[in-house]
Amino acid sequence: MSDQPSEASRPPGQSPEAGTQPQQQPQQQPQQQPEPQSPVPAAPTATAAPDQAVKTTATAGAPPAGPGNPWQYGAGAPGARNSPGDGVTARLRPPAPPLIRPAVLWSVLATAVVSALFLGDGLGVNLLIVAVPAALAAFFAARSAGRRLRPWTATWAVGGLALLAVPALRDAGWPTFLAVVSAFALGSLALHGSRSWLGVLIGSLGLFDSVVPGIIWGVRGIRARADGSRARWGAGLRTTAVAVVLLVVFGTLFASADAAFADLLGDLMPDVSLGEGPWRIFLFALGLAGALAAAYAAAAPVRWDGITVSSGKPRGRIEWALPLIVLNLLFAAFIALQLVVLLGGYEKVRAETGLDHAEYARQGFWQLLWATLLTLLVIALALRWAPRGGSRDRTLVRAVLGTLCVLTLVVVASALRRMDLYVDEYGLTRLRISVAAMELWLGVVLVLILAAGVFGARFLPRAIAVSAAAGVLAFGLISPDGLIAEQNVQRFEARESAGIDIDYVKDLSADAVPALDRLPEPERSCALRIIQREVLHTDTPWYATSWGEARAKEILEKRPVQGDGRDCYRLGTDGVRDGYEPDGDGYDPY
Repeated sequence: MSDQPSEASRPPGQSPEAGTQPQQQPQQQPQQQPEPQSPVPAAPTATAAPDQAVKTTATAGAPPAGPGNPWQYGAGAPGARNSPGDGVTARLRPPAPPLIRPAVLWSVLATAVVSALFLGDGLGVNLLIVAVPAALAAFFAARSAGRRLRPWTATWAVGGLALLAVPALRDAGWPTFLAVVSAFALGSLALHGSRSWLGVLIGSLGLFDSVVPGIIWGVRGIRARADGSRARWGAGLRTTAVAVVLLVVFGTLFASADAAFADLLGDLMPDVSLGEGPWRIFLFALGLAGALAAAYAAAAPVRWDGITVSSGKPRGRIEWALPLIVLNLLFAAFIALQLVVLLGGYEKVRAETGLDHAEYARQGFWQLLWATLLTLLVIALALRWAPRGGSRDRTLVRAVLGTLCVLTLVVVASALRRMDLYVDEYGLTRLRISVAAMELWLGVVLVLILAAGVFGARFLPRAIAVSAAAGVLAFGLISPDGLIAEQNVQRFEARESAGIDIDYVKDLSADAVPALDRLPEPERSCALRIIQREVLHTDTPWYATSWGEARAKEILEKRPVQGDGRDCYRLGTDGVRDGYEPDGDGYDPY
């Protein structure tokens, strides 16, 4: 669990637990046979200078002597041969981890069982329930391999678990999806300990690389332990069977004796039917493979930081700085015009363009968003070819790129101001809140780049990854669907003539119910009819029910919607009365 390479991640050394035989050098001893099962390498010089040996063999064009095929069990152990073209990845993989420990096996089994029982009915607090034994499996495997817990490892792990709280709190699917993907990325980073740009990028997906080796590692570990301790395995199985029988027998008796206890058991126990057998088996296999991959990555992480990209050729000062200075002047001119508009120049803009506040804001937001993204790309390319001759060159780079970052921050503020004007006129939607959140995060990235120019860029890749995860977490915790409904309801209450888009808000999630509940009739019932049908008519177990859905169910049980939906036809799509009339058959689209 360390950011620094541990003994388990150094390619040339041979671990005693691996049990593999070192490869002899046929050029020096052509007639000598290899020693049987020697735990210590026969050639001491192979471990004296591992980096030098790898570098020498790579230069000579021969495959490295230490690492092996990255998809092979025990890859990286001495004696493993490399296939042509796997040298780069093989040098990143450490030797095989020690034999899997019983604590890891039990944690992996627990993850598989709770996955099969709790993941088949939706997402909620069940993700946290599954993540706990999986995290324990990784912890036990890392400790058995001699890895230490470092601050960044703890940061990734805590952040990943915090992101899994979003499905437990929010009913909306789109922030839940972002939170789950981000939690997976942070968990992978916690296992691999990457710190470079490519290391953080690839390491966030690096857990997939450990799936096949992890399964093979688990199977071999079970075989090795089963051969030497069959009596203990038999005793454990008999104990488990007796405990299950006792629980079933006495639990059934108590449930039949007391209705309240029967209801409690019914709420706590997962509802598993025989027809769901194939689906539950798939979830069991998924949890088993995921936990084994996490444990294997924790015990023998791939060092993705070993993948590097060479720096670009430094350019001359004039050649490098002149285009960027021209770009800074263009940004300054645009910002000067924005200040004029923000200080009351809308009347002049309207006279020249014919656009009102909202149209003017809508016209420029997307262009400013693309300008921000392209500016970040320009900064990355400029740093690649920046002059690196001495202190003067560093001062020039900081001055030019620092000015560009500051000007781009003003562009970000202008884009957010335009979005605010547009939302005030037309209301908030999922697309508008998403792109506004993205623009705000890009501003945070620019601030981090400015800080890196002052304090150094050592932590910049990880700081940007933390900011992205923190943004996803904050986005889920603020409840975007609830915020959308709240803004539209407040806008309707302030200006009832503006109306509310019933066709849009009725498709929001249960997170929007507390805000939509404040609408007058018939707008309230029209907005909540579909949500009530989904919340009250579905029997979701407690572990797959979010807090937002539970709160919506409580509100709608106290105040159900009224009418049969015919009143909704008298509202237009914007909620204004005297809309369209229903057909003769009384079809209700709500």
